[in-house]
Amino acid sequence: MKNIIDKANQEAYERIDSAQVFLTDIKYAREVLPALTEYVIGHAGPPIAWPDMCGPMQGAVIGAIKYEGWADGDDEAMSLIESGRIRFVSNHSMGAVGPMTGMITMSMPLYEVLNETFGNRAYCTFNEGLGRVMRFGANDGEVVARLQWLEKTLAPGLKKALMLSGPINLKVIITQALAMGDEMHQRNIAASLLFGRAIMPYLTQVDMGSEGAKIVQFILGNEQFFLNLAMAAAKATMDPAHGIKNSTLVTAMSRNGTQFGIRVSGLGDTWFEAKPEMPQGLYFPGFGPEDANPDMGDSAILECMGIGGFAMGSAPAVVRFLGAGTVQDALGYTQEMGEITVGKSNSILMPALNFTGVPMGIDIRKVVETGIQPVINTGIAHKRAGLGQVGAGIVKAPLDCFIKSLVAFNKTLN
Repeated sequence: MKNIIDKANQEAYERIDSAQVFLTDIKYAREVLPALTEYVIGHAGPPIAWPDMCGPMQGAVIGAIKYEGWADGDDEAMSLIESGRIRFVSNHSMGAVGPMTGMITMSMPLYEVLNETFGNRAYCTFNEGLGRVMRFGANDGEVVARLQWLEKTLAPGLKKALMLSGPINLKVIITQALAMGDEMHQRNIAASLLFGRAIMPYLTQVDMGSEGAKIVQFILGNEQFFLNLAMAAAKATMDPAHGIKNSTLVTAMSRNGTQFGIRVSGLGDTWFEAKPEMPQGLYFPGFGPEDANPDMGDSAILECMGIGGFAMGSAPAVVRFLGAGTVQDALGYTQEMGEITVGKSNSILMPALNFTGVPMGIDIRKVVETGIQPVINTGIAHKRAGLGQVGAGIVKAPLDCFIKSLVAFNKTLN
């Protein structure tokens, strides 16, 4: 039986490794995600009901309702929620992802990423920038106004630029960025600049009126701009590896701030859940561990692909921002992740590790056998809605998710 499982995992790994992902278009959620009708909100992580949501998630939901114009204020938004009129759906179930709280509603613009190798598409929202943002639970007028600007100004400009440029190969940018010190989760400085270099010659040809300078500044001034593009690329990469009979490979890891969940290729769309661990890292001045919310967001799809925390060895500078120790610690994390994965990438290489490919394809059997938990680079949100990001660090996927999934897998064999 082991040979059958290994063969299935090899197929899943090869599907991940062979993916070629391109940014092809900008779409609005209502155009491509049929589940997102009026009064429906997509969120990060496994499915969750309103009463079980953490503070930042609830704050973001209220902000999303105001953004869509379904309510004028917080009280009216709460009335809609309490009446049961607002419905919730997991982003992953729609072929989409979103960072931290992961809010997606019908009017939001999305990156459309095509996996050219297999023909599937995936979607992600735009990065809002830093500071008080909805992905960390903020929901005031400034947050809503920024989202409306993304919808009505930035999205049309990028869409027109893409019509001129044609598809942009995101895997090439990711590979180049790793060689320049990024790991694609908490450090996207090089990738954001590389994307800017790719799109700017065409963006400057688009008539953006008085907003042109603001658009350029927003793209080039946001060091995390590429994060959402990388997430869509990772989702498009991982989806073809899902649904392979007898495969024990993890195709998604995600968190909603209350529960951490994984999906396994050979086990359908079931989420195997456990309580998320608390991030360990550096806090901004005035904040500490007592302020932190448990880990959340769809962005752990990056680690499933072999980047993010799995590629820390290629981004030694990120360890200072994450409070993750020394350069040797960063190299150690990457090497340790190689013990729980199926193989190494043949194209996403790490110069600091003698051009070894990133470890790719988490095997639940290896996680349980070794006790090595997948490491994830992450932002840290305040546990109260509206206060935003308070730090950054690393977090480990809870072992219980993998134990539960392996038990379920063994039952399928019997």
